[in-house]
Amino acid sequence: MDMPIRVLVAKPGLDGHDRGAKVIARSLRDAGMEVIYTGLRQTPEQIVAAAIQEDVDVVAMSILSGAHNHLFPKVVSLLKEEGADDLLIIGGGVIPEDDIPKLKEAGVEEIFTPGTSTKDVVNYIKEHVKR
Repeated sequence: MDMPIRVLVAKPGLDGHDRGAKVIARSLRDAGMEVIYTGLRQTPEQIVAAAIQEDVDVVAMSILSGAHNHLFPKVVSLLKEEGADDLLIIGGGVIPEDDIPKLKEAGVEEIFTPGTSTKDVVNYIKEHVKR
């Protein structure tokens, strides 16, 4: 029996808005994935610890605060330090188009902006998860 894809949905930083993260989490769950939601105001260190402890395949971060250029690469860096550089790392939220290339260079494999269909996120994960 195939194991379901395990996804950690994380809210890094001081951002207190999580409606989008909860919508994504439900959509992933409804698509048959196991979802672990970290809750609000997580540090990069807490996100990495949870990803390793939960043995996830995907780290999906959501941010609206504007701190994505610092927090997303920090999570990627810490995952690499822990030897967990085989995870699919994606991000979403209010992220300016100009910032997306830098985030991808830093190791975030895809960025989903407002208006992205949840089906597109589900399909992206299914097509790109590293197993």
